[in-house]
Amino acid sequence: MSARLDRAILATTNPGKLRDFRALFEGSGVELVAPADLGVALDVEETGATFVENALLKARAHVTAFKMPALADDSGIVAHALGPNEPGVRSARYAGEPSNDHANNLKLIARLQGVADRRASFICALALVWPDGRELVAEGRCDGRIVDEERGTNGFGYDSIFFRDDLGVTFGEAAPAEKHARSHRGAAVRALLSQLRHRGCLTDSR
Repeated sequence: MSARLDRAILATTNPGKLRDFRALFEGSGVELVAPADLGVALDVEETGATFVENALLKARAHVTAFKMPALADDSGIVAHALGPNEPGVRSARYAGEPSNDHANNLKLIARLQGVADRRASFICALALVWPDGRELVAEGRCDGRIVDEERGTNGFGYDSIFFRDDLGVTFGEAAPAEKHARSHRGAAVRALLSQLRHRGCLTDSR
């Protein structure tokens, strides 16, 4: 695997994810193009049982549709006291359809009412797929705890209730650079870029 990667479709309609990924890929030499930039919205049913399976489903569908390398993520949060699958792969639709960040946050807070163990982990799986069938997968994880109220308006999803002791604030209160340095998405991107550099697929010098 040595062909240079300079452009990829990012399989998301979420503006928060698009903003995060473009910041995390800055300086890598890879341009991330959103389907909306091309006037297309591709809806892929997330039927996988794991974050990796869903990321691959989305990346493969976007490769087929756009005939260019596709990057997809599937990510979410897991509350330790609720087991390994809650909210898990249903994080975006935890409170039902349509997806609503505020409703999801309130449901998770309610589920943990009176629970002493507030630990939680953000998990991100990334899949990069080429039209010729090559595939790379990377994962990232970030540990913290759930607080009882939304704090801060930065970020999206569960950021406003995910507290990091090292920051002393939620991701919703943290500056973007502070969040990216510690987040599950940042960890996954760094792992993926490391694989791409090792394979000679990037033109950056970092």
